[in-house]
Order: sequence, then structure tokens, then C-alpha cells
Amino acid sequence: MKSTALHQTITLVKKDILLELRQKYAFYGILLYIVSTVFVINLMIGKPEEKIWNALFWVVQLFVSVNAIAKSFMQENRGRLLYFYSLVHPRSFIAAKLIYNILLMAIMSIITLVCCVMFLGNPIINIWYFLGVIMLGGISLSLLFTMLAAIAAQANQNAALMAIMGFPIMLPLLMMLSSIARSSFIIVYQPGLPKLFLMMGSMDVLIIALSMVLFPFLWKD
Repeated sequence: MKSTALHQTITLVKKDILLELRQKYAFYGILLYIVSTVFVINLMIGKPEEKIWNALFWVVQLFVSVNAIAKSFMQENRGRLLYFYSLVHPRSFIAAKLIYNILLMAIMSIITLVCCVMFLGNPIINIWYFLGVIMLGGISLSLLFTMLAAIAAQANQNAALMAIMGFPIMLPLLMMLSSIARSSFIIVYQPGLPKLFLMMGSMDVLIIALSMVLFPFLWKD
């Protein structure tokens, strides 16, 4: 049973990757959004100081994650969802979406970092630490918005509903990510980091657990 669920999950991840490769306009659209947003920020404020740079990076990450992940369920019409419902277990389906969106956000996070460094300068002192933080942040944002996109998909594909539901959770998440990333810009050790990392990890585990429990009930509707 476990091997069957794992096989279904891997197959669905491969399906999403192949679909993304065939529909390259969606990926290039998000890439254009990243480059144009960061370029406009550069035209407006030039190369900001480290605190503003950090804040702007996570704001861009937020909107990138919303645009990139919203389409994961919006592109699945009712007929296709019904077809998948007859073939695979709902937990395999949501697990595949979570894995795929994590991979997608990892790529988008690196692209956003490269664009910010190119257009807004590089105030980062510890680049490897910051890279690890944005990977952690990309995972957290992808998990959160995948679950919200799954809920919004049941409400007539309403993308606005995803943003509204995610706003109360998104704010503390961005504040934690900004606080954790701040250590990349200073040499002095920042107290309280282990607690923040633990809170982030606990939130990710909670979102995964909620997705696995709630999605089978959502899919029945």
C-alpha cells in the first residue's frame, strides 16, 4: 500500500514537471515578473541599505509564491480532478502538489536572489546562511499556499480567496523569515534564532499534517 502511494506521488510529480516544461509560458511569466519587479525597485530606490533590502526581498518572495503556486490547482479543471479522483488517493495527490511546489519555489527563490543581487546590490555577509534561509522560507511559503490553493480550488477557482485566507498566517511567517535572515547581514550573533527555527519547522509540520488530513474531505466535494 505504501509503495503504491509512493509510486502515485512520484508519477504525479513527474506529470506536473512535464506539464510545466510543455507550458513554458507560465514559468517565463513568473520569471518576467521577478525581473521586472526587482528592476522597478532599483529604478525607484537604487541600492537600499541592508534592512530595506531584506524586507524587499521577502515581499518579492511573497508575491512570487502566490503567483507561482496559485496555478498549481487553478490549471486543474473539474473534469481532470474527477479523473484523478478515480485513479489516485487524495493524499498522494496533495503530497505530489506539495513536493512539486517546494521544487518550484526553490528555483524561484534562487532566481529572486540572483536578481536582487544584480539590481539591488549585495549587502549579504554570510551568503550560505542566507541561501539556507531562503530555501527554508521557500518551503514554508510553498506548503502554506499549496494548502490554501487546494481550499480555494473548491470555491470556483477563486484565487482571491487564497490571498485572503493566507493573510493572517502570512504576516507572522514573513516576520519570522525576516528576523532569521537578518543574521546574514550582521556579524554579531542574534539571540533567539534556535527558537525561530523551531517555530518555522513546527509550522511546516503542522501545515503538512493539516493538508494530509483535510484534503481528502475537500476532494470529496
